[in-house]
Parts: sequence; structure tokens; C-alpha cells
Amino acid sequence: MLGPEQPVILHMLDIPPAAEALNGVKMELVDAAFPLLKGVIASTDAVEACTDVNVAVMVGGFPRKEGMERKDVMSKNVSIYKSQASALEKHAAKDCKVLVVANPANTNALILKEFAPSITQKNITCLTRLDHNRALGQISERLSVQVSDVKNVIIWGNHSSTQYPDVNHATVKTQAGEKPVRELVKDDEWLNSAFITTVQQRGAAIIKARKLSSALSAASSACDHIRDWVCATPEGYWVSMGVYSDGSYNIPAGLIYSFPVTCCNGEWTIVQGLKIDEFSRKKLDLTAQELTEEKTLAYSCLS
Repeated sequence: MLGPEQPVILHMLDIPPAAEALNGVKMELVDAAFPLLKGVIASTDAVEACTDVNVAVMVGGFPRKEGMERKDVMSKNVSIYKSQASALEKHAAKDCKVLVVANPANTNALILKEFAPSITQKNITCLTRLDHNRALGQISERLSVQVSDVKNVIIWGNHSSTQYPDVNHATVKTQAGEKPVRELVKDDEWLNSAFITTVQQRGAAIIKARKLSSALSAASSACDHIRDWVCATPEGYWVSMGVYSDGSYNIPAGLIYSFPVTCCNGEWTIVQGLKIDEFSRKKLDLTAQELTEEKTLAYSCLS
């Protein structure tokens, strides 16, 4: 996750009822004899877990259950992220990079920032790399090409069913050079409908099939997100990250919104100057509207 030569000390935090299982995970990590794993701290105390961490991957959250209103779920997550943010604020390394995975990821990241004001806003992100990788996978399957030959898809907006998987700037490496995805797929109807909904609803499809949420793919994409952020994106490539909007592409500033970004020297930068057609504009605005509503709901739970 941090490159092939970077040793790590892993801090794991869980709730007290899970302490025994957490210790079992620690035993497995020790038994795996990973050459870069220099230590494991397993704790149910947020202060101990957050002390001096350089990278925080926040996978804990309260899932929506049957009969629960959105505000109920948001209220529980606000409580969780308020306490964890406070621990990070007081005890993490000052340059700590934060990745929020637990849903609603974009808005949980926003709440975390609210209670960890000393962590620079550029160091608080949320995971949309999973959706990005799902989009790459769908294109590679459709064209029967290696997924590594597909690049520069974009996930715009929220990690939810309003996200917009965009292939208008994506290309595929062929023997004749890089070709636009739309040119190779030759099916705009699929790209503008079934492809989008498949990526948007992939998480739900996996839950239906496994009876559990995405696990391997989510973990892998979290590693991808942190690795590219810390070690840099390859030249000519961009990736999707949920980051603080600065108003780019007319997205309201202050939302955590997924943009195409490049990374260098541990910093992300939003890719600028991409042409946005009318179809895409509506999609970008729709998911921004949902995030604005989520933000309003979350802030109503703060009091």
C-alpha cells in the first residue's frame, strides 16, 4: 500500500465486543510473517489506536438497517466520526492522510473534517476508487482486453447510486496506439445506460450474490487509493478520489466530491480542462445535489 520497501506498524481499532476477534486478526497477521509488517497494535481505545498514525483508513461505520430513516443512520455515523475525528485531531501525526471507506463515505469524511480541524482539508478523502476500478473492469470485459490497458475513466460525485461513471475521456491501449473507449465500444446506448447503472449498483449486486458487502475489492481499492496518493499516479493516468471541492467543474465548494485527480509528492490535484457535455453536466449536478442534501442532513445531526 505504501510501496514495496516501506515498513509499517499497523494500528487496528474495533469496538469492545469485538476485542477477541480483533486479537485473532492480530495473531493471523503475525503468523503471516509479512516482511514489511514491523508491528501490530490491536486496541479498542481510539486514543491508543490513533497515536502517531501517518495514514488512517476509516472502515468503521453504522450501516442502514431495515426500517431506519436516513437521518437515523446519519446521526449514528456522525457520533462515530465525531469521536474518531477527535482522537485523530489530538493524537495522529500532523501530516496524517485520512481515507474514509465507511458509508456514507463522502459525508462521513465531511463530518470527520468538522471535528479534526487541524488536519488539512487536502488530507481528508473518501473512497471512490472501488467504483473507478469497477468501471475499468466493465470496459475490459466488454472489449475483452486486459484491464491494465484501460485508463482514465472517471467517477464523479457521491459513492452512491447517483455517482456518474464517465468514459468520455477514457482510452484503451491497442496495437495501433491508444483509442477512445467510445470508438472501440461502438455502443453509446450501452455506455449511457446499462454501463452506468451496472457500476452504480455493483455493490448492491455483490450483496445480493454474497449476502455480504464487497470485501476483497474494497480492500484492494483502498490500497490502490493510498498507494497512488503516497507514491504518485503513473504519468498520463488519473484516478478517481473523493476530495474537497474547490469549485472545479462548477461543483459547490466544500463538498467531498469524486473528481479525476493526479497525485505527486503526496499531494492530489484535480484534473482541469476536461470537456463536459450536456448529458454529463446533468449527471454531475444530480450527484452534487444529493451530496448537498446529505451535508445538510449531517449538519442537522451535529447539535
